[in-house]
Amino acid sequence: MSTAPSVSTSTGVSSPLNASETTYRILAALGLCHLLNDMLQSVIPAVYPILKTSYHLDFAQIGLITLTVQLTASLLQPMVGLYTDRRPMPYSLPVGMAFTLAGLLLLSIAPSFVAILCAVAFVGVGSSVFHPESSRVVRMASGGRHGLAQSIFQVGGNFGTSLGPLLAAFIVLPAGQKSIAWLSAFALVAIVIMTKVGHWYKAHRKPGGKARAAGHEHHVQFSSKKVAVSLGILVALVFSKFFYLVSLTSYYTFFLIQKFHVPVQTAQIYLFVFLGAVAAGTIIGGPVGDRIGRKYVIWVSILGVLPFSLPLPYVNLFWTGILSVIIGIVLASAFTAIVVYAQDLVPGKVGAVSGLFFGLAFGMGGIGAALLGQLADVTSITFVYKVCSFLPAIGLLTAFLPNIEPARIRATRA
Repeated sequence: MSTAPSVSTSTGVSSPLNASETTYRILAALGLCHLLNDMLQSVIPAVYPILKTSYHLDFAQIGLITLTVQLTASLLQPMVGLYTDRRPMPYSLPVGMAFTLAGLLLLSIAPSFVAILCAVAFVGVGSSVFHPESSRVVRMASGGRHGLAQSIFQVGGNFGTSLGPLLAAFIVLPAGQKSIAWLSAFALVAIVIMTKVGHWYKAHRKPGGKARAAGHEHHVQFSSKKVAVSLGILVALVFSKFFYLVSLTSYYTFFLIQKFHVPVQTAQIYLFVFLGAVAAGTIIGGPVGDRIGRKYVIWVSILGVLPFSLPLPYVNLFWTGILSVIIGIVLASAFTAIVVYAQDLVPGKVGAVSGLFFGLAFGMGGIGAALLGQLADVTSITFVYKVCSFLPAIGLLTAFLPNIEPARIRATRA
């Protein structure tokens, strides 16, 4: 009969660490904070119709807003991760949310397009601080079930993203741009929760400053060339996923309004349903990856979208809704698998790897939004969807990834 490991409490007395209880309490808190963080961030694309009308913006400027918020998040995340791999910062989590709060307040009263860009940049900085260090705590609290833990964390973010359009549809649209300031209350709640998570994180670090790993991890060593090639493939897969995803998250409402002439509020509800499907796919992908291997999940979730993405630009409103839900569920399961696969591929660099891939997710989305916005101005939203429908074919590159999971499972059983 095994006993739970002992940890040092703040009183200096050793007490057992109940992995089951502590893990899920912390994971639930981080999932909720991820929900609040990404919910507030997703308000930005959800209010694009308001901003476009109020400030007389074109699609290229809409794309520039998305590029600004996502690049400020993406460029900083790997640097934050590298720094915190060496010097973990438990209380950086509430500090990051404070940047988001400031960005929301500025966005609610922004007098110009430049002020809008500054406001969304603050929100991006908040995300860049939040994601790498949160991912470290998630792996630390996983109990060895890294896919499940990452899914709980990410589904909070995806579900929060799906709530953004509802906040815009039922709060911001009726009350106007200034009502965005009301959402700062959610940021304050997140700051309180993340401060408590920071206490737990600080108490469960090793004396040298590094976080305790939950469970005994086994890693397969590959040559530096193999690791570099594999990371390059994963980057290409992230490109495929997020370029296509941004075509839906940033321009889906415009696509529905332009092609089917639905009102803005109806388009926002369709976007909510799609983002809800993305949340469902995220929670499915992690546990399945723990069970059958993350490479198989990546195969199905990227390449498996192709039969549904190809007909999407040509079907009616009913089938557009159905296909977008299927695409959301299947495509979303990829990112959890990619992040944990990369963490296993480069052991000991959880912050840097998480920052790199979360940063790539934001960066690819931002670049995609800007390029697709310009393409939409020159052609049409429908043409953009026709072009993007071929992106999931990049999933064929998964065949060149090494098989980490079988070797890892054999090591665990040895």
